[in-house]
Amino acid sequence: MDDRQPTSGSEMAYQDSHAPVIRGPKDLGRLSLAALGIVFGDIGTSPLYALRECFLPPHGVGVLAGNVFGVLSLIFWSLTLVVVLKYLIVVMRADNRGDGGIMALLTLVTRNVPRPPRGTKGYRRWGVLVTLGLFGAALLFAEGMITPAISVLSAVEGLQVATPVFQPAVVPITVLILLGLFLVQRRGTAAVGRIFGPLMLLWFVVIAALGLPAIWRHPAVLAAIDPRHAVAFFTANGLHGFLILGAVVLCFTGTEALYADMGHLGAKPIRFAWSTVVFPALLLNYFGQGALVLERGAEVVPNPFYSLAPELLLYPTVAIATAAAVIASQALISGAFSLAQQAIQLGYCPRLTIVHTSAEARGQIYVPEINSILMVACIALVLAFRESTNLAAAYGIAVLGTMMTTSLLVFAVTRQVWGWRLWQSVTLVGCFLAIEVPFFLANTTKLLHGAWVPLGVGLLFFTLMRVWKWGRRVLNDQLEAGRLPIELFLADAERRHLHRVPGTAVVMTSLEHGTPPVLLHQVKHNKVLHEKVVLLTIRTEGVPRVPRAERVQVTELRAGFFQVVAHYGFMESPDVPSLLRWAERFGLQVGKDVSYFLGRETLLRNEKSKAPGWMVHLFAFLARNARPATHFYHLPPNRVVELGAQVGI
Repeated sequence: MDDRQPTSGSEMAYQDSHAPVIRGPKDLGRLSLAALGIVFGDIGTSPLYALRECFLPPHGVGVLAGNVFGVLSLIFWSLTLVVVLKYLIVVMRADNRGDGGIMALLTLVTRNVPRPPRGTKGYRRWGVLVTLGLFGAALLFAEGMITPAISVLSAVEGLQVATPVFQPAVVPITVLILLGLFLVQRRGTAAVGRIFGPLMLLWFVVIAALGLPAIWRHPAVLAAIDPRHAVAFFTANGLHGFLILGAVVLCFTGTEALYADMGHLGAKPIRFAWSTVVFPALLLNYFGQGALVLERGAEVVPNPFYSLAPELLLYPTVAIATAAAVIASQALISGAFSLAQQAIQLGYCPRLTIVHTSAEARGQIYVPEINSILMVACIALVLAFRESTNLAAAYGIAVLGTMMTTSLLVFAVTRQVWGWRLWQSVTLVGCFLAIEVPFFLANTTKLLHGAWVPLGVGLLFFTLMRVWKWGRRVLNDQLEAGRLPIELFLADAERRHLHRVPGTAVVMTSLEHGTPPVLLHQVKHNKVLHEKVVLLTIRTEGVPRVPRAERVQVTELRAGFFQVVAHYGFMESPDVPSLLRWAERFGLQVGKDVSYFLGRETLLRNEKSKAPGWMVHLFAFLARNARPATHFYHLPPNRVVELGAQVGI
């Protein structure tokens, strides 16, 4: 336990990194193995469907030697330029105190670009940054719905390669696996997570071993590394070749996880696992599939991955592929939970139920509401699309949208955080967009074939986040406009000689320098005060986590009043009773007789408001259905007093 004193000034001395410390090769190996299970599940299962989609009728290209070499070249250089150059070399440098992910990137940018006054040109630029980050986060939710569906479905489809008898059972088996996956989430993934790394290591060994014999028989396929084959592919196929980029994008789905999980493992283990295991295994499998297509032609196109497996090993391959698909799905589900927690802490989402499933593993959480949404959405997608090739059309848009958002936010980081010159930032990000925009445009042709799904889901989540943020800002502005300075309240209370009752009142408030409305209502209606009154404000900082020593600031006012400001990162969940016990080290003794006072607003339509009616009604709906603060702040229900007020917006 850290016993350092809290900071006395306004600046918080946050720790620089939250990633594990690597003390030697043993730690590097252990963390790299963990990275295989946590980070590389999605991109590691892409060989199940990526190359197949490039040749599968009616949209794929013909099974010609030039096309096979061209597609393999595109896959190789896509993995090299997008994964290695962009994410492993550049983007992972843009960490927020050691953590990554689009919300961490957004807070990094906005923390270094303070919000200008409303109505100014700078305010509009600041708003564009926030909008980009939120839409990218919304698309990640959409990706979290599609990944489990397509990964598990494509793995189970291996059964019909063995015999067509299994074809009617593919969808029911997929639904059952997904149902089981989501139902076990409430138990936590800490225990299961220990076997994720070894299982994914086995998976990468298997896919590498499957590809080697085909490459051995046709070593000439390795010439596809030459980028001239990609150029020749576009020359030969014209527009059709360009549209194939919509299928090639499937080879690097899940790349965003490299950046998002950086805080759990550190950048070095992720880079090491990629270069020593993941990248070589992926290339061996993709090139093996290409060699098999050259050898056997169109007959293996419906499923070249499983066609690599000897007949006797087909069922074990399906089993390990299904396990890998479940692991890939788990990573996206856990990522959605973390993203929801971050959105709540940053004020972009109503309070949801957050259950910590492990006392040892940091960040192991379960969000029942998000879990239910994902479960229903995944099963609905499987039932609606029925084949992984149909789902593939919906996948690329979500992936590319998030990637392009990351590129634009990285531009802001290079300018505002790293201090690069304009031409340097434009050159770097321009190169990223020169790769990603063609991929995105190629996927827009699939809008009528399923690509509208992630866009619709992303737009829905984006709208919810924007409306919630807007509504909370309007409410806070109204509170600020009518706030009474705490000094005036204390002077009035002393003058009136209000009756003081035994015990401690903890008043939750968003106002650091004013009198909480709930306290005013308490005095107005009950005309009493507790012997000790604690004005508690929870602040979410633009960093992932706040060290415990800098968690709390305690200021004694007078007449038994204390002001407490608690600082949390956007990846942390506040626990008020634990916070108050920690604050006792700094002179605040709350005792056992504690009552918690919360405000609850009843929202009414303000006739003078210029906001559209649908925004007001949507915000009111979200507010009514948000989880009570009692649960969110871990308050004992039998010690909570809620006082309501009507507020017009």
